[in-house]
Amino acid sequence: MEMEDFSKLAALANNLKEKMHGKNVYWVRNRQINYTNVCRLHCKFCAFSKIKKNSPTAYNMSLDEILGKAKEAVDSGARELHIVGGLHPDNPFSYYTDMLKMLKKNFPNVHLKCFTAVEICHFAKQENRSVENILTELKEAGLNTMPGGGAEILVPEIRKEICGEKETGEEWLFVHKTAHKLGIPTNASMLFGHIESMEDRIKHLEMLRDLQNETNGFLAFLPLVFLPQNNALGRKVKEKTDEEDILKTIALSRLILDNIPHIKAYWVQLGVETALKALHCGASDIDGTVMEERISRAAGANSPNKLTANRIQELIKGEGLIPVERDAYYRKFSIL
Repeated sequence: MEMEDFSKLAALANNLKEKMHGKNVYWVRNRQINYTNVCRLHCKFCAFSKIKKNSPTAYNMSLDEILGKAKEAVDSGARELHIVGGLHPDNPFSYYTDMLKMLKKNFPNVHLKCFTAVEICHFAKQENRSVENILTELKEAGLNTMPGGGAEILVPEIRKEICGEKETGEEWLFVHKTAHKLGIPTNASMLFGHIESMEDRIKHLEMLRDLQNETNGFLAFLPLVFLPQNNALGRKVKEKTDEEDILKTIALSRLILDNIPHIKAYWVQLGVETALKALHCGASDIDGTVMEERISRAAGANSPNKLTANRIQELIKGEGLIPVERDAYYRKFSIL
């Protein structure tokens, strides 16, 4: 794409974003907790998972360990916990429901955004129960919303190549549709910059737009750039996607997903500098403080381990934009 065309695309996306949100950029005080890296899958793009439970670097947090990390986050002001992990073959479903109940009991005002659609499918198959039944019990235990991970690329041919053992795109969409039906809002995502084409990206976005037209349950969309270190797919992909391609994809996401409120510029994956540029290409959210994230870092993310609330606000203001502290539903805490 010529620079002039890219500039026009970015301007269109930015104009739409400003019609929806003005100069506001949303952020949240949050922490990620990746409770295990043991996983029955071995997706080609993943550098985080360990198939063997006895691997020297494998781990599976106890509930007390999770509680400790949650307390550390809440004591530093976190209002949201983002909890995801590998598909551990031995953890009973009670491990997850007890986790939620424990966190709600100790931190009743903290928002729990937990478990990808792939994790939900894993629980359902492990328990021989329906997705709806599993989600209902998780909601009763304290689940508030779900993250958007596991979508990767929903186009079947590409998905089969990069994560053929994983649940299908249709299953991913079904889980989110079911969550929306039960009153559990969710996010959506897309992993791009590997073997997929621009047409594949657009097909993926159209699938998300169609589901949002039906359910109106997505809060935000996260374009996630593929990180090539320490994974099989990275050895196959010869060229890392460049910043212009990233920003172009974010702009297209804003224009195509005109029915999803927010596009995230996830600084952990994109890097802080690129995330700030994305705020002028259609993104209206920069995620949050995060505190600890292991999945992207395992694949080569070299962004900071965390950002303070003050630093996030300084960065947003430096772009001539307005930082808005939010909750998980994008309700405003304060405008500074």
